[in-house]
Amino acid sequence: MKLKGVKRLRFDEFHPLTFLIFMTNIVFGLFGYEVTEMLQKKRMRKENDLGKDPIPQLVLRLAIPAMLAQFVNVLYSVIDRMYIGNIPEIGETALAGVGICGPIVTMLSAFAAWIGNGGAPLLAIKCGEQNKKGASAILANSFLLLLGMGTLLTLLGFLTKDFLIVKFGATEAIFPYAEAYMSVYLAGTVFSVLALGLNQFIICQGFAGLGMTSVVIGAVFNIVLDPVFIFGLHMDVAGAALATVLSQAASCLFTLWILFRGPVPVKITFHGYAAGICARILTLGVTPFLIILFDNVLIIIQNVMLKMYGGADSDMLLTCNTIVQSFMLIITMPLGGITAGTQSILGYNYGAANTARIRLAEKHIIKTALIFCTIMFALAQWNVTAGLFVGLFTQNAAYQSLTVQFIRIYTLGVIPLALQYALVDGLTGMSLVAFSCPLSFVRKGLYIGLVVFLSVTFGAAAMFWAEPVSDVVAAAISCITFLCVIPGALRRREAAVRRLTSGSPAPYSRNVP
Repeated sequence: MKLKGVKRLRFDEFHPLTFLIFMTNIVFGLFGYEVTEMLQKKRMRKENDLGKDPIPQLVLRLAIPAMLAQFVNVLYSVIDRMYIGNIPEIGETALAGVGICGPIVTMLSAFAAWIGNGGAPLLAIKCGEQNKKGASAILANSFLLLLGMGTLLTLLGFLTKDFLIVKFGATEAIFPYAEAYMSVYLAGTVFSVLALGLNQFIICQGFAGLGMTSVVIGAVFNIVLDPVFIFGLHMDVAGAALATVLSQAASCLFTLWILFRGPVPVKITFHGYAAGICARILTLGVTPFLIILFDNVLIIIQNVMLKMYGGADSDMLLTCNTIVQSFMLIITMPLGGITAGTQSILGYNYGAANTARIRLAEKHIIKTALIFCTIMFALAQWNVTAGLFVGLFTQNAAYQSLTVQFIRIYTLGVIPLALQYALVDGLTGMSLVAFSCPLSFVRKGLYIGLVVFLSVTFGAAAMFWAEPVSDVVAAAISCITFLCVIPGALRRREAAVRRLTSGSPAPYSRNVP
């Protein structure tokens, strides 16, 4: 029976919002399942025991919530870009404008990661040493650094936003949309920095579920508010930015409540401030900071190369690149959640000189990362999945076809990328930044060189091959370095702990509970 006036739904007219709701339900369903499993299997226990719980289960209990939290976190940018790309008449151009803002937004998160990922492993190590006073001092200094950093970045952002937008590749047509987005987004910088940075201190104390909840709260707010502000109130790109700011504020308030009054054993205090502690936090956090910062540099260079060598298609290529980078975030952010979320296991047991648990944990972290990346590789190479994703941002057939092709090229090295993330973050979690930092620079430096060389030699579109080549080469170098470095580092740690305990054996150095 055919109803008059009712259009039959066809698969090739699959609406982007339907796909978004489907993916959101999967994430929130997995979140609910994770909470249920924690309550049943752990018998309402409030935290994971990083020194005694079985490693395979411990890795999963920390990795899965952190991975899902980062996946939900991706929704912040994906949802904004999806709705912006579907604004009538201006969608594609406005989307390119928000893509130009991407490096600035990510740069702000890099500063949060600098302090959060610098302080959290130190806190975990202090907990492994049973030094709660030292752990409390690290959290107090980290909170002060995050608050000061957020305030400073807000001021600098407003002073330099127009200059940065132009230098990062905005054309005359794209600039108004990029400027409108950043003018609103910068007002919430303090919320963003505090929420992202402090969340690491919840996760590193074994409360991965609460860490994920913080991110989910923000994502729910963003999903609800985006269509209201963009379409309901006709605010366009400014509405997307305002929805993101309010969402980050909600996440920030929840995170502060947990660290001031929640169940975590180490809470924020207002004493123990010391310049030496701040210096240690900033030194250890420099590796994740530089990783994210150089990711920004890569995107900036990409946009500049596309603008310079894209010719008449430069605006189209910039839009395609924005969508490709959005897809890549769905891989790299959850992958970073797996490897950074489990750093506390390595840091805690490094502090306790438990070599056997460190080795076993690293094996399971690598295994988890490889499984995730293999699944994402298969999805990226499948035209149906890539096509559905691109359809979230644009209904233009020419844009869709070209972007799907670029996604398939860009993700060819995703599986080796799992090794790169697991090994570099593992070294950082054990405070071995002398090795993790250079390994990060190798991959970024190789990528930058390839982007410039390929664009100049073969044209702007060839630039997308730089990612898979650099992923494969960097992963091979990291594997060789890790295998050569880690045995000696663990032996030195065991010897140091034995000296501290007056010659007694290092705790848990041989037996794995």
